[in-house]
Amino acid sequence: MGLNPGAAGFHGDRLGNGVHVLTECMPGVRSVAVGAWVRQGAALDGPGQAGASHLLEHLVFRGTGSRSRRQIARSLESVGGSLNAYTSREHTGYEARVLASYLSRAVDVISDLVRDPRLAEGDLEQEKMVVGEEIAAVEDTPDDLVFELHGERLWRGHPYGRSILGTRDSVAAISRDDLAGLHRDRYVGANLVVAAAGAVQHEEFLGLADEWFGQIEPGSEAPGVPDPPAPEEGIDRVARDASQMHIVLGRTTPGHSHRDRHALILLAAALGGGMSSRLFQRVREELALAYAVFSYQSFYTRGGVSGVYAGTRPGKAPEALDAIRNVYRHIAAEGLPRDELDRVKEQVKGQVMLSQESPGARLHRLAGFALYREPFVTLEELTGRIDSVSNCDIVRVAADVFEPERQYALCLGPH
Repeated sequence: MGLNPGAAGFHGDRLGNGVHVLTECMPGVRSVAVGAWVRQGAALDGPGQAGASHLLEHLVFRGTGSRSRRQIARSLESVGGSLNAYTSREHTGYEARVLASYLSRAVDVISDLVRDPRLAEGDLEQEKMVVGEEIAAVEDTPDDLVFELHGERLWRGHPYGRSILGTRDSVAAISRDDLAGLHRDRYVGANLVVAAAGAVQHEEFLGLADEWFGQIEPGSEAPGVPDPPAPEEGIDRVARDASQMHIVLGRTTPGHSHRDRHALILLAAALGGGMSSRLFQRVREELALAYAVFSYQSFYTRGGVSGVYAGTRPGKAPEALDAIRNVYRHIAAEGLPRDELDRVKEQVKGQVMLSQESPGARLHRLAGFALYREPFVTLEELTGRIDSVSNCDIVRVAADVFEPERQYALCLGPH
């Protein structure tokens, strides 16, 4: 990652063991958001171990060498703070938000989870049951399940299409030794990013990071995700007893660092980014074919996905799908007219600026630069990049990504 120490409020350093330490000071706030990220996620789970990264993230909260499950839960809640974790395709994150006076305690707790999880056999069996309930909840929620099925087929077996939760069989087969090995190999200095945003001073936080993370073994970075294959195209239908037909239409895109990312973000906003978007106006307001219709995007290191979800009455599913594809066809052929492009730019810039007013949002953004090995970009520089997207960029990207015949659609619902 290229550091940009001249950027207001931003600082970056590395500890001797390779841990990447970042801070962004936000004047005028009294709290601080702090987190640690491991370059290990569902797309990096080993063969036959789908769901291992997520299961390990759950298990660390069962206890560490110095804290019980209950002590972990109370450690920050007792002072008004919060503690959370998540697993994504390529990363696992542990985060807290506290008043600035409790920053040291938050770093201590997070480092305890990362460095010294107990990983007891009895805890593992209990946590497998909890994850099993998560899997069941997705299976019982068609508008969640349709994304899982669509991603699995769209990526044609590539790890980006793998369920973060894993399957019942894969989770059941994961042993305590498997998770201990995963922790030993991946929770290492070269694979760690530690960051804080809000009422924080860099030198103070750097000292805390060195105190609590500096003794972790340096290790080596996790191997990269392989390049994805050509994506699936066409239409699939999956029978499901439900009152609605759930439709996801999507295509793979370039990855997080690609120059076309901002053009894709603008196009997704124009298509389904709010009540003024083309799909909302056409599919819901004009044709009354859906209550919910929206665009979504995810960007990973080696690729991404851009798509649309709609829920409609089973008998209207072909009509709804045709309406979505027609909107795609129009935007792929013509891009966006100047006035619409200008309006969408203002919409996206406003959403970005509003979303970044909390330390938690700044923390996620800050960590992302290190996780994707990108130079730090101020919010002003970011809005400038959005403004710099030209109509030629929009036309080129729209023709490549949003051509309806190149999409993959999955319809989940009654026959």
